[in-house]
Amino acid sequence: MVHANAPLTEKHRLRLAQLIVDDGMPVAHAAVRFQVAWPTANRWAERYREHGEAGMADRSSRPHHSPTRTAPAQVRAIVRDRMRLHLGPIEIGARRGIPASTVHRVLTRCGLHRLTHLDRVTGEPVRRYEHPHPGDLLHVDVKKLGNIPDGGGWRYVGRAQGKRHRAATPGKPCSAHGSKKMGTAYVHTVLDDHSRLAYAEVHDDEKAVTAAAVLTRATTWFAQRGVTVRRVLSDNGAAYRSHAWRDTCRDLGITPKRTRPYRPQTNGKIERFHRTLSNRWAFARHYTGESQRRDALPGWLHEYNHHRPHTAVGRRAPISRLTNVPGQYN
Repeated sequence: MVHANAPLTEKHRLRLAQLIVDDGMPVAHAAVRFQVAWPTANRWAERYREHGEAGMADRSSRPHHSPTRTAPAQVRAIVRDRMRLHLGPIEIGARRGIPASTVHRVLTRCGLHRLTHLDRVTGEPVRRYEHPHPGDLLHVDVKKLGNIPDGGGWRYVGRAQGKRHRAATPGKPCSAHGSKKMGTAYVHTVLDDHSRLAYAEVHDDEKAVTAAAVLTRATTWFAQRGVTVRRVLSDNGAAYRSHAWRDTCRDLGITPKRTRPYRPQTNGKIERFHRTLSNRWAFARHYTGESQRRDALPGWLHEYNHHRPHTAVGRRAPISRLTNVPGQYN
C-alpha cells in the first residue's frame, strides 16, 4: 500500500516517466517538478523504458538470494524435533547447535511456532475444517458412562460410601467378587459440523439397531429446525459398519462416512463435545441416582444449544448459526 503522503503513486510515476522518456524533459527538471530526488526520477524512467506501464507497480523488497538462510537439512531437523519431541526453540537450538532466534524464525516460517498447532498425540500439524452449511455433515459417536448408584457415586461421596451405595442399589447383578455391577450408560450423540448444534439420547446399549434409531430421530429433530442432513461421519465401531446402519442411511438419503482407523482426530469435534458433556453434565454435580442424571440431560442440551457461547462459532450459541429456524424472528 502506498503511503498517504507519498509524492509518487503509480499514476504519478507514469506521468514522471513519460515526461522524461516520451517528452524528452531532462531528468533533473522532472525531479524538481515532482519534488523527488534525481536518482528516484531516473529509476522510474529506466523502468518505464524497460517494462512500460507495468514497470510502475510496486515490487517486492525480498532479496533474490539469501546466502545466509538456514540450510534445508537444518530446517528439516528443526521441524522433526518440533513435531516428534515437541521441543521449544531453546532446546532445539542447544540440540542442533543453532541460535534459538534462528530456530524460532524457522518454526514461524513453517507454521509450527505454537504447540497448539500440533496434534498432542501424533505431533502432526492440526488440520481444521468446517463444512459451509448446516446439515452438510453430522458427527455421531457414543460416550460410555458408568451408571450412578442410588445415593450418589464415589466422585462426590468417596470410595467407601460409594461402595455402600452400590451394594444397596436394588436390581443390579453381582460380579464374581460379590460387588454390584452398576452397568453402563451409552450416550448416543449427534453433532452438526457447521453449527455445533447437538442432539443426544441415553440408552443401555450401543447396538446397531439403537444407533440407527437415534439417527432417524436426530434427522427428524434437525429437520424441525430447518436442517437437511446430507452426510454422517462415524468411527469404525460395529454399529456403524452394520447393515442396519447402512440401510437406515440409505432410507434417509444420507451418505455414510467413516474415519480412518485409529485416527479419532478426524471426528475431533464430537470428541471435544464429549469432554464438555462430561464436565458440564455427566459429572457437573452430585446426582443421587442414574435416573436423576438422565433427566437432567435435555435441560443441559437446551442450555448448550441455545445459551452457552461457543468459541468455534464466534462465541455465540450454536442455534445462532441456523438462519431458518421456525419462529426465530418472531
